[in-house]
Amino acid sequence: MKQVLVIEDNMDNFGLIGLALERADYRVALAATGADGVSLALELKPALIIVDINLPDFDGYEVTRRIRKSHLDGTIPIVAITSNAMMGDREKCIEAGCTAYFEKPIDPITIVERIHEAIGWTGRKA
Repeated sequence: MKQVLVIEDNMDNFGLIGLALERADYRVALAATGADGVSLALELKPALIIVDINLPDFDGYEVTRRIRKSHLDGTIPIVAITSNAMMGDREKCIEAGCTAYFEKPIDPITIVERIHEAIGWTGRKA
């Protein structure tokens, strides 16, 4: 079973994505701040990282940049799931090092499949 790290400060949003990931046979870890997210990413070395952009300490862009500059394998997919939906937000996420970007609210029924498609894991089992 693969590990996914979800960096999200809103417990309702975490509940939705966490449940969807668990139903797809992933082990899910939570970090509620950017600092905790970076620390857990370095410790757990997850197969996938999902990051919110609006976090209480530093934003998801900075989280992504710090993870990308770390000793972790630079190929770990980092997916932004955010309420930032203005023109240019997707590009800003990709520029920071995210592999893919999804706007909230998410559909918990289809989000895992959509993430797999966006990161090139189509047809792949957890």
